[in-house]
Amino acid sequence: MSLDDASIRLAEVREKIARAARIAGREPADVELIAISKMHDVAAIRPLLDAGQRVFGENRVQEAVAKWPELRETTSGIALHLVGQLQSNKAEEAVTLFDAIHSVDRSSLVEALARAMDKAGKRPPCFVQVNIGDEPQKGGCAVADLPVLLAEARAADLPVAGLMCVPPLELEPAPYFALLAKLARDHGITGLSMGMSSDHETAVTIGATHVRVGTALFGARA
Repeated sequence: MSLDDASIRLAEVREKIARAARIAGREPADVELIAISKMHDVAAIRPLLDAGQRVFGENRVQEAVAKWPELRETTSGIALHLVGQLQSNKAEEAVTLFDAIHSVDRSSLVEALARAMDKAGKRPPCFVQVNIGDEPQKGGCAVADLPVLLAEARAADLPVAGLMCVPPLELEPAPYFALLAKLARDHGITGLSMGMSSDHETAVTIGATHVRVGTALFGARA
Protein backbone atom coordinates (compact mmCIF):
# COMPACT_ATOMS: atom_id res chain seq x y z
CA MET A 1 0.00 0.00 0.00
CA SER A 2 1.38 3.40 -0.99
CA LEU A 3 1.27 6.52 1.15
CA ASP A 4 -1.37 7.97 -1.20
CA ASP A 5 -3.57 4.87 -0.82
CA ALA A 6 -3.17 4.94 2.95
CA SER A 7 -4.00 8.65 3.11
CA ILE A 8 -7.15 8.21 1.01
CA ARG A 9 -8.40 5.21 3.01
CA LEU A 10 -7.68 6.93 6.31
CA ALA A 11 -9.47 10.11 5.22
CA GLU A 12 -12.51 8.11 4.05
CA VAL A 13 -12.83 6.20 7.33
CA ARG A 14 -12.38 9.34 9.40
CA GLU A 15 -15.01 11.16 7.36
CA LYS A 16 -17.49 8.30 7.86
CA ILE A 17 -16.85 8.39 11.60
CA ALA A 18 -17.28 12.17 11.66
CA ARG A 19 -20.52 12.01 9.67
CA ALA A 20 -21.98 9.31 11.93
CA ALA A 21 -20.97 11.28 15.01
CA ARG A 22 -22.64 14.45 13.72
CA ILE A 23 -25.84 12.52 12.97
CA ALA A 24 -25.87 11.40 16.61
CA GLY A 25 -25.13 14.90 17.90
CA ARG A 26 -21.67 13.86 19.03
CA GLU A 27 -18.21 15.32 18.55
CA PRO A 28 -16.13 13.31 16.03
CA ALA A 29 -13.10 13.84 18.28
CA ASP A 30 -14.82 11.73 20.95
CA VAL A 31 -14.40 8.60 18.79
CA GLU A 32 -10.99 6.88 18.74
CA LEU A 33 -10.12 5.09 15.50
CA ILE A 34 -8.08 1.94 16.18
CA ALA A 35 -6.42 0.63 13.01
CA ILE A 36 -6.41 -3.18 13.33
CA SER A 37 -3.04 -4.29 12.00
CA LYS A 38 -3.21 -8.01 12.86
CA MET A 39 -1.65 -10.20 10.15
CA HIS A 40 -0.16 -7.12 8.46
CA ASP A 41 3.60 -6.68 8.45
CA VAL A 42 5.74 -3.64 9.20
CA ALA A 43 5.82 -2.63 5.53
CA ALA A 44 2.02 -2.56 5.40
CA ILE A 45 1.74 -0.55 8.61
CA ARG A 46 4.28 2.18 7.76
CA PRO A 47 2.12 3.97 5.13
CA LEU A 48 -0.68 4.44 7.67
CA LEU A 49 1.82 5.76 10.20
CA ASP A 50 3.16 8.14 7.55
CA ALA A 51 -0.42 9.24 6.82
CA GLY A 52 -0.83 10.24 10.47
CA GLN A 53 -2.58 7.28 12.12
CA ARG A 54 -1.13 6.60 15.58
CA VAL A 55 -3.55 4.19 17.31
CA PHE A 56 -3.33 0.54 16.29
CA GLY A 57 -4.78 -2.76 17.48
CA GLU A 58 -3.33 -6.26 17.54
CA ASN A 59 -4.94 -9.62 18.30
CA ARG A 60 -1.96 -11.53 19.65
CA VAL A 61 0.83 -10.61 22.03
CA GLN A 62 3.51 -12.53 20.14
CA GLU A 63 2.67 -10.94 16.80
CA ALA A 64 2.79 -7.49 18.37
CA VAL A 65 6.14 -8.21 20.03
CA ALA A 66 7.57 -9.08 16.60
CA LYS A 67 6.46 -5.84 14.92
CA TRP A 68 5.95 -2.88 17.19
CA PRO A 69 9.28 -2.32 18.98
CA GLU A 70 10.84 -1.62 15.56
CA LEU A 71 8.03 0.74 14.54
CA ARG A 72 8.09 2.58 17.86
CA GLU A 73 11.82 3.26 17.45
CA THR A 74 11.15 5.34 14.35
CA THR A 75 7.73 6.86 15.11
CA SER A 76 6.66 8.68 18.25
CA GLY A 77 3.19 8.85 19.77
CA ILE A 78 2.05 5.32 18.92
CA ALA A 79 -0.68 3.82 21.11
CA LEU A 80 -1.14 0.07 20.89
CA HIS A 81 -4.37 -1.70 21.89
CA LEU A 82 -4.76 -5.45 22.45
CA VAL A 83 -8.14 -6.40 20.97
CA GLY A 84 -7.84 -10.20 20.82
CA GLN A 85 -8.19 -12.92 23.46
CA LEU A 86 -5.50 -12.83 26.12
CA GLN A 87 -4.12 -15.89 27.88
CA SER A 88 -3.41 -15.32 31.55
CA ASN A 89 0.20 -16.44 31.12
CA LYS A 90 0.73 -13.58 28.62
CA ALA A 91 -0.56 -10.91 31.02
CA GLU A 92 2.90 -9.58 31.93
CA GLU A 93 3.95 -9.18 28.31
CA ALA A 94 0.61 -7.56 27.46
CA VAL A 95 0.85 -5.00 30.26
CA THR A 96 4.42 -4.12 29.23
CA LEU A 97 3.68 -3.73 25.52
CA PHE A 98 0.12 -2.43 25.22
CA ASP A 99 -1.44 0.91 26.10
CA ALA A 100 -4.97 -0.55 26.45
CA ILE A 101 -6.46 -4.05 26.75
CA HIS A 102 -9.91 -4.70 25.26
CA SER A 103 -10.48 -8.35 26.12
CA VAL A 104 -10.83 -8.77 29.89
CA ASP A 105 -13.40 -11.55 30.12
CA ARG A 106 -12.84 -13.78 33.19
CA SER A 107 -11.79 -13.75 36.82
CA SER A 108 -8.48 -15.53 36.29
CA LEU A 109 -7.42 -12.88 33.76
CA VAL A 110 -8.40 -10.08 36.14
CA GLU A 111 -6.11 -11.63 38.76
CA ALA A 112 -3.24 -12.12 36.29
CA LEU A 113 -3.51 -8.56 34.98
CA ALA A 114 -3.63 -7.11 38.49
CA ARG A 115 -0.42 -8.95 39.41
CA ALA A 116 1.25 -7.89 36.16
CA MET A 117 0.25 -4.25 36.64
CA ASP A 118 1.53 -4.21 40.22
CA LYS A 119 4.84 -5.68 39.03
CA ALA A 120 5.21 -3.31 36.06
CA GLY A 121 4.05 -0.20 37.88
CA LYS A 122 1.84 0.49 34.88
CA ARG A 123 -1.95 0.33 34.66
CA PRO A 124 -3.18 0.40 31.04
CA PRO A 125 -6.93 1.04 30.71
CA CYS A 126 -9.01 -2.10 30.31
CA PHE A 127 -12.26 -2.91 28.56
CA VAL A 128 -14.39 -5.79 29.80
CA GLN A 129 -15.43 -7.93 26.84
CA VAL A 130 -19.07 -9.03 26.83
CA ASN A 131 -20.27 -12.01 24.76
CA ILE A 132 -23.17 -9.88 23.62
CA GLY A 133 -24.71 -12.51 21.33
CA ASP A 134 -24.21 -15.43 23.74
CA GLU A 135 -22.10 -17.29 21.16
CA PRO A 136 -20.22 -20.34 22.49
CA GLN A 137 -17.28 -19.88 20.09
CA LYS A 138 -16.60 -16.28 21.13
CA GLY A 139 -14.70 -14.78 24.03
CA GLY A 140 -16.31 -12.41 26.48
CA CYS A 141 -18.21 -12.85 29.71
CA ALA A 142 -21.91 -13.65 29.67
CA VAL A 143 -24.22 -10.67 30.13
CA ALA A 144 -25.46 -12.18 33.39
CA ASP A 145 -21.88 -12.47 34.71
CA LEU A 146 -20.92 -8.87 33.94
CA PRO A 147 -21.78 -7.32 37.36
CA VAL A 148 -19.58 -9.80 39.22
CA LEU A 149 -16.66 -9.48 36.78
CA LEU A 150 -16.81 -5.68 36.93
CA ALA A 151 -16.81 -5.80 40.73
CA GLU A 152 -13.77 -8.11 40.66
CA ALA A 153 -11.94 -5.85 38.20
CA ARG A 154 -12.60 -2.76 40.29
CA ALA A 155 -11.61 -4.52 43.51
CA ALA A 156 -8.33 -5.52 41.84
CA ASP A 157 -7.72 -1.86 40.89
CA LEU A 158 -7.90 -2.52 37.16
CA PRO A 159 -8.67 0.76 35.39
CA VAL A 160 -12.01 -0.17 33.76
CA ALA A 161 -12.31 2.20 30.81
CA GLY A 162 -15.25 0.57 29.07
CA LEU A 163 -17.04 -2.45 27.65
CA MET A 164 -16.21 -4.23 24.39
CA CYS A 165 -18.20 -6.54 22.11
CA VAL A 166 -18.19 -8.30 18.75
CA PRO A 167 -21.81 -8.82 17.59
CA PRO A 168 -22.86 -12.02 15.81
CA LEU A 169 -21.79 -12.13 12.18
CA GLU A 170 -24.53 -11.68 9.54
CA LEU A 171 -27.06 -10.25 12.00
CA GLU A 172 -28.07 -6.60 12.28
CA PRO A 173 -25.54 -5.22 14.79
CA ALA A 174 -27.53 -2.23 16.08
CA PRO A 175 -29.53 -4.10 18.78
CA TYR A 176 -26.31 -5.62 20.14
CA PHE A 177 -24.55 -2.25 20.19
CA ALA A 178 -27.59 -0.76 21.95
CA LEU A 179 -27.50 -3.52 24.56
CA LEU A 180 -23.80 -2.91 25.24
CA ALA A 181 -24.48 0.83 25.56
CA LYS A 182 -27.28 0.12 28.05
CA LEU A 183 -25.05 -2.20 30.09
CA ALA A 184 -22.39 0.51 30.19
CA ARG A 185 -24.89 3.12 31.39
CA ASP A 186 -26.26 0.75 34.03
CA HIS A 187 -22.76 0.28 35.44
CA GLY A 188 -21.57 3.88 35.19
CA ILE A 189 -19.12 3.17 32.37
CA THR A 190 -18.47 5.62 29.52
CA GLY A 191 -16.18 3.70 27.14
CA LEU A 192 -17.65 1.53 24.37
CA SER A 193 -15.31 -0.45 22.13
CA MET A 194 -17.60 -1.60 19.34
CA GLY A 195 -17.83 -1.43 15.56
CA MET A 196 -15.52 -2.75 12.83
CA SER A 197 -15.07 -2.07 9.11
CA SER A 198 -18.57 -3.20 8.14
CA ASP A 199 -20.53 -1.55 10.95
CA HIS A 200 -18.49 1.19 12.61
CA GLU A 201 -20.81 3.96 11.41
CA THR A 202 -23.76 2.24 13.12
CA ALA A 203 -21.67 1.79 16.25
CA VAL A 204 -20.75 5.49 16.34
CA THR A 205 -24.40 6.56 16.09
CA ILE A 206 -25.15 4.33 19.10
CA GLY A 207 -22.30 5.68 21.20
CA ALA A 208 -19.03 3.89 20.35
CA THR A 209 -16.02 5.66 21.80
CA HIS A 210 -13.53 3.27 20.14
CA VAL A 211 -13.99 1.63 16.72
CA ARG A 212 -11.74 -1.20 15.53
CA VAL A 213 -11.22 -0.90 11.77
CA GLY A 214 -8.96 -3.20 9.75
CA THR A 215 -10.12 -4.08 6.25
CA ALA A 216 -11.31 -0.57 5.34
CA LEU A 217 -7.80 0.74 6.09
CA PHE A 218 -5.54 -2.11 5.02
CA GLY A 219 -7.64 -3.83 2.37
CA ALA A 220 -8.72 -7.46 2.45
CA ARG A 221 -6.22 -9.96 3.83
CA ALA A 222 -4.85 -12.58 1.50
